[in-house]
Amino acid sequence: MWSLYNLILMCTAVSCVTGDVIPVFGYEGSAAKVPCPYGPGYEDYEKYLCKNDCRDDDDVLIKSKGNNNKYSTDDDKRARTFTVTISDLRLDEAGKYWCGVTRDLTDIYKEVKLNIRPDRCCDTVNNIQGNEDGSVTISCPYDSQSVNKLKFFCRGNRPSTCLQQAVITSSNTQDGRFRLSDDRKSGIFTVTISSLTLKDSGSYLCGVQRNSGFDVFSAVDLEVKEWCCVESKNLSGIAGRAVTFQCPYPPHHRNNTTFLCKGAQRSDCTYMTYQGRFTLHNVNAAFFSVVITKLEAEDSGTYWCRSDPEWIVGNYTQFHLTVEEEEQRGLSIIEAQYWLFAGLPVLLLILIIILVKVCRTKRRQLNEAAVDMIASKLEAADAQDVTSGEDIYKNDDVAAMFRQQKRTQQRTHVLPGTADEDQVIYENNPTEQIYLNHFI
Repeated sequence: MWSLYNLILMCTAVSCVTGDVIPVFGYEGSAAKVPCPYGPGYEDYEKYLCKNDCRDDDDVLIKSKGNNNKYSTDDDKRARTFTVTISDLRLDEAGKYWCGVTRDLTDIYKEVKLNIRPDRCCDTVNNIQGNEDGSVTISCPYDSQSVNKLKFFCRGNRPSTCLQQAVITSSNTQDGRFRLSDDRKSGIFTVTISSLTLKDSGSYLCGVQRNSGFDVFSAVDLEVKEWCCVESKNLSGIAGRAVTFQCPYPPHHRNNTTFLCKGAQRSDCTYMTYQGRFTLHNVNAAFFSVVITKLEAEDSGTYWCRSDPEWIVGNYTQFHLTVEEEEQRGLSIIEAQYWLFAGLPVLLLILIIILVKVCRTKRRQLNEAAVDMIASKLEAADAQDVTSGEDIYKNDDVAAMFRQQKRTQQRTHVLPGTADEDQVIYENNPTEQIYLNHFI
């Protein structure tokens, strides 16, 4: 292989360096493809890619019949293009390269200019905020030379993979929650993201494809705020009557338009117009009210009221309205009254049983207390009689008889002076002892 310096000196009538410079663009850390076209008749010749002035073999990076971790080749003989892929690009690898075709006398060379940029974007970032379950529109400006170019939108901040990983492009303007609209007169394309979630927060790139050179990008940082502190209220109404929604109205929203809409989701509800059965009342610094007259069954559902044209966290109130028919409501009242009156007799019976048990317990306690008191008095009286009449009761048998009588009275709790008492005395004493007592 001749050195490029010697070839240039020797080539006079026929130029060994052909064509214009081939521009190649790549990002740091990614790969770049270097296309090396050649003329007919050279399909089976050896091709190679070299750097610097290609004076020796050390300048040759890769040949058509070899591959390594850094360089790989592909020779499309039908298109007559020898392509070298350079992987894991470094910034210091930017510069001049040569595509070569080996010939017997002089090789054919074509100059390549490799441009490398850091794989990140950008110095200026457009910060945008959105709310959970809501939507957001992102504006992406471009210059007049890009009117007819492909526009795309991707997540992240890596320009090298943005187009391949685009979530939406100008050739496919609707894809799920993403929608792209291009206003060519103003030079702005917009991307709308609906039904936002907290996971949508992050970095995005707006891109415009260029046929040559690096694609043009602008960076966006999206922050999705979580819905919080929602005030939810339950309302009920009767068909044919009226109901009032009372919505908080922050003082700094005094000049804002008031909104009431109906729908299960905040981001997808139908706005109510203040006419017909819907009227606006009491707009002040504290709240505003919306009155619905002549309620219908179809009015049941979820409503949202707010005082700002954009969904902003904390500027809304949720209502759950239930409309009942008049007959159903009356039936509910009658059923409640029935169960109330049906339960009263049971409650009264339980109270009576409790009172009877309490009275019986109290009565038994009083009787026992009275018996104990009378017994105490009898003991005291008996003691006095025995002390004062010890001269009378000289007979030991008579004294023993009275002591036995006393013990019997205590065991049986018999009150003195009753018929039962006499019976006990006769049962516990022989007849002769009774007569003896009377005699004495």
